[in-house]
Amino acid sequence: MAEHSMRSRLIVVGLGYGDEQALPLGNWRKLQQAERLYLRTVHHPVVDFLRREGIRFDSFDAVYDQSTRYEDVYRQIVQRLSAALEEAQTAGVPEVVYAVPGHPMVAEQTVQLLVERAQAEGWDLEVLPAPSFLDVVAARLALDPIDGWLVLDGTVLHRSQLNPALWTVIAQVYDQAVASEVKLTLMDVYPDDYPVLVANALGVAGQEAVERLALYELDRDRRRFGHLTLIVVPAAEEGHPCHLRRYEKALDIVATLRGPNGCPWDQKQTHQSLRRYLVEETAELLEAIDAEDPDGMQEELGDVLLQILLHAQIASETGYFHMDDVIGQLNEKLIRRHPHVFGRGTASTAEEVAANWEQIKQREREEKGVSPPASRLSAMPPSLSALLTAERLQQMAAEVGFDWPHAADVFAKVREELAEVEQASAAERAGELGDLLFAVVNLCRVYGVDPEAALAQANQKFRRRFQYVEERLREQGRTFDETDLAEMDAWWEEAKRRERDRT
Repeated sequence: MAEHSMRSRLIVVGLGYGDEQALPLGNWRKLQQAERLYLRTVHHPVVDFLRREGIRFDSFDAVYDQSTRYEDVYRQIVQRLSAALEEAQTAGVPEVVYAVPGHPMVAEQTVQLLVERAQAEGWDLEVLPAPSFLDVVAARLALDPIDGWLVLDGTVLHRSQLNPALWTVIAQVYDQAVASEVKLTLMDVYPDDYPVLVANALGVAGQEAVERLALYELDRDRRRFGHLTLIVVPAAEEGHPCHLRRYEKALDIVATLRGPNGCPWDQKQTHQSLRRYLVEETAELLEAIDAEDPDGMQEELGDVLLQILLHAQIASETGYFHMDDVIGQLNEKLIRRHPHVFGRGTASTAEEVAANWEQIKQREREEKGVSPPASRLSAMPPSLSALLTAERLQQMAAEVGFDWPHAADVFAKVREELAEVEQASAAERAGELGDLLFAVVNLCRVYGVDPEAALAQANQKFRRRFQYVEERLREQGRTFDETDLAEMDAWWEEAKRRERDRT
């Protein structure tokens, strides 16, 4: 204990949000008494006061000039303070003082890192608080924090942190580059013309400025930004379109539809009654994908998501699980099955990823005490289409080496099955055609072609060309009864030529 009490202490001092008028008296005295004083930055109104009072200090502004990432800057400052503490210990200096703008525990990443380091290494660390920028924001903009604020770091802002229902105060917007990143992130949630406030030097007499502008204008003037710049995003009013883009809003709407004052149709649905709609909506999504229709995909993805939300809501009403449980389990699975991304595993090809995936699945079954299936092929979902089932069966067999060694062998098999179809009796024909289809699916697999997508593309092609034939007939005021195969075939070839010319 005696040795610990002799160790030099690190004192972190808050300078307050503005000039010396917001500097607590106790903090001022600590700055006066400090034998070794370090400032994170000299870009703060109190620093001019310290200079006038003859206070000697060192700053870490040079560290900012040497690094391009703020994370590196913060860690470098912590390293230098650690070294300064060791030097003070050797020299018998009892304290090292580190001063930061505002309140040390509000939007000060270096202090957070210092606290972690102190806990890990047994440093003696004390924090002297001071009024933060949040105090002056509340006063100048007449905002009450109890109504709900988000306080975020502009240098590491992510769209997942944003909530348009709350006022958002974004600090650390030091320059135009940070402001540009902040603007782009905000535009993921808010419309381009959403009003934002740029607040500068709040609490500094004669320098305060609050500018209201549209979000898209935020980063147009580099003179707006400095070490005392905040961006304040007002809460969106109830009913504003940006609320409709939130995941939580979708959950609330579905819960309302199922609730006592909701929709009679939604209220009566069950997992079984909704089954057909999931199939139908999935089919419509696949159609939009095959048509390469982004607008259609957006709409159909929403329809599929609605089915998922309805199933999750029904489950939550009976206490089985909530949508958050679905997402949580999915995230755990994705992280667990991608150790080459989120862990220490390695996989440089898609084939290695697939092999790792199967090994991890096997370990999961063993951990759950699930017996391995009697056959590798028994895990196929019974509701899968025959085409997809054929492809997956062949993949699973190929994984253990039951596969043709060359594509030419698969071609030979297709020819063999085609010949057997030609020679088959009426009773044998269905079985032989099935064998032919199975062989063609195998050929698709060997060539890396999705048979479902290939057939869907062929269906689309047939639909376009047949509709062209119908269009020609309508132009001439005729019906199918008034034409013949030769004429329709000529129009069909004409449709093919038009498609080739467009490409």
